[in-house]
Amino acid sequence: MAAVLGALVPVFLIIALGAALKRGLLPEASHWIALERLTYYVLFPALLIVSISRASLGNVAVLEVSIALLGSVGLLGLVVSLLRRPLTRGLGLTGPGYTSLFQGALRWNTYIALAVSGTLAGPAGLAVAAVGLAVLIPSLNAMSVLVLARHGENSVAGTRNLLLQLARNPFIWSCAIGAAINALAVPIPPVIVTFGDILGRASLALGLLVVGAGLRLGDLRRPRPATWFTCLVKLIALPAVAVAIGFALGLKEVDLMIVAVGASVPSAPNGYVLARQMGGDAPLLAEMLTVQTLLAALTMPVVIAIVSHL
Repeated sequence: MAAVLGALVPVFLIIALGAALKRGLLPEASHWIALERLTYYVLFPALLIVSISRASLGNVAVLEVSIALLGSVGLLGLVVSLLRRPLTRGLGLTGPGYTSLFQGALRWNTYIALAVSGTLAGPAGLAVAAVGLAVLIPSLNAMSVLVLARHGENSVAGTRNLLLQLARNPFIWSCAIGAAINALAVPIPPVIVTFGDILGRASLALGLLVVGAGLRLGDLRRPRPATWFTCLVKLIALPAVAVAIGFALGLKEVDLMIVAVGASVPSAPNGYVLARQMGGDAPLLAEMLTVQTLLAALTMPVVIAIVSHL
């Protein structure tokens, strides 16, 4: 419980600080647009490259962890996709609103996953979490880009345009670079590693501040039905499916624990930046992120406690 709260409370406080800054010190929208672009194109890609390239995977059940995480995301992503029409009608969503529901229900908060994994299991936990980064971030970003390209305000048509959108996504190629460096054991000068590490750590604070700046605080008094739906999927259904798959594959101890952590974290603040870049309903996604972060303080300890007794 302490480990989970220790990771979640600072996240929520930084989101709240972003909301306060938007209404006081930095009210100009242009300031936040610049921070979004900096986080999207530079800071978070640096975090991905450094985290994945430095991960020690020798004692990790890489295949089983990958199947558990990808299988759960893929299965629930398919369900949300097949139910798009009834969900948009029943929850009163537009096309951009559906893209936020999709991202809110499936993406994972890398920052919280890394923080909780390291606190619970040290370097061994971080190694398993790095596998999650390597397999989930490219796949979830590809899925999100395709959904935004199809249903966002800036929707595009045609296979060529969709492939161009994927090729432009910096999260996908940064994961590929980090994985290549790790797999090929490419020697990187320590000064470059330190440079990338500093940039990556900066992405945590700025990404969460941007989410806070995008909040409509009045909406938090009465969250929309779509927000509650994403909480149900992201905080309950997804960890249940991921743990079930992992347990069936024989995962145990640290591997299964970190699968549970990765599946039970709230959705990712970087999804908000992606929504802003590609025409999604960014305010709705900001609401989802904030409510999920609050509820995760209750749901994550329950999930971890259950898995610890398996």
